[in-house]
Amino acid sequence: MESSVTVDKKGKKMKKQSIYKSDQGKQLILQQYEQYLQAFPLHITRDYVPTRFGRTHVLRMGKEDGKPLFILQGGNCINPMTLSWFSPLLKEYKVYAPDTIGHPGFSDETRVSAKDDSFALWLSDLLDYYDIERAAFIGPSYGGGIILRLAAFFPERIACSALVSPAGVSIGSKVKMIKEILLPLFLYKAGHSSQPLETLAASLSNGSMQAIDQEMIGLIFTHVSLEQNMPKLTTQKELAGARFPILIVAGEDDIFFPAENLFPGAAAIFGDLLEWRAYHMGHFPSPAHMEKINTDIKSFLIKHY
Repeated sequence: MESSVTVDKKGKKMKKQSIYKSDQGKQLILQQYEQYLQAFPLHITRDYVPTRFGRTHVLRMGKEDGKPLFILQGGNCINPMTLSWFSPLLKEYKVYAPDTIGHPGFSDETRVSAKDDSFALWLSDLLDYYDIERAAFIGPSYGGGIILRLAAFFPERIACSALVSPAGVSIGSKVKMIKEILLPLFLYKAGHSSQPLETLAASLSNGSMQAIDQEMIGLIFTHVSLEQNMPKLTTQKELAGARFPILIVAGEDDIFFPAENLFPGAAAIFGDLLEWRAYHMGHFPSPAHMEKINTDIKSFLIKHY
């Protein structure tokens, strides 16, 4: 597999290695990426933005004179997969959707730590490139955790933020994750049966995952060296300087970040800045739940942005 040299945030050279297990697997995933894009009903501009961690592929779309809205992808996913969840918002704002560096997609494959200021610096580089002082942010799962890293180091760059089942606040039962996620994943990788993948998809989505998404996660689980490190759990102290409104939408049946765990942590961190919604859904929302979530986010953005 290809490898090359890039430069980290301190100017030190570091080697980057492909996150894909084979060139064939990479091509299969990128083909699926393009298939997702074909379903979007509006024109998409594709940029390659230089950052201190490497080149970042950005999907840019929406209202040309609209307010800037950054939408970050879920972890170990592809950008248009989770971006499609928020399609009702795309025509109202000028949307920037970067492929997370080090995750599947067209950005450089350098793995970036979500435990320090690295992702905050990465997002800051993207904002600077587009000459955006501050913007609204949306992030599901790992993308939410990245936004919280930005909030910890550069809160002045966030006008408001909506997070859906975000990482970086609290975490669910590890025993349950092993039983319902890791064991089916191991069985899927070990054999030729699709049943473990179907079981895993059902656990992730509360039985509502669409066929194209199930196929996509199957490809990723097969062909990608998964990012296994969750974003750092955010502390109240880290966000002492953050005064932007935040909406969190949680799933009561989310295997990773269940609402019953997420709410106490979020309330302690964000206090009166927090707006809260919880639905009877898994980590992957159903189309019906996404309709409700988009309505929530639209109202939130109209109020605060």
